[in-house]
Amino acid sequence: MTRIQIELPDATAQAARDAGLLTPEALSRLFNEALRRKEAADALLSIADRVAAAGITPMSMEEINAEVKAARAELRSGLPSDI
Repeated sequence: MTRIQIELPDATAQAARDAGLLTPEALSRLFNEALRRKEAADALLSIADRVAAAGITPMSMEEINAEVKAARAELRSGLPSDI
């Protein structure tokens, strides 16, 4: 187990303490979530680099929105859209 000491402004520390965020369990959850988000961001950037290297034309916001709407509709219906 590793011990970490941090310095926070008093108001931030008090607010975090009041919210129950300074317990080992809460801090572990916060760090794990931050690590998961960083890994997801790194994966997304890696994909973006590969797409750019492949010369694939970027999608417009309209195309992205249409894809998101179609995926959400598919999830709501429970059926794949290509059936």
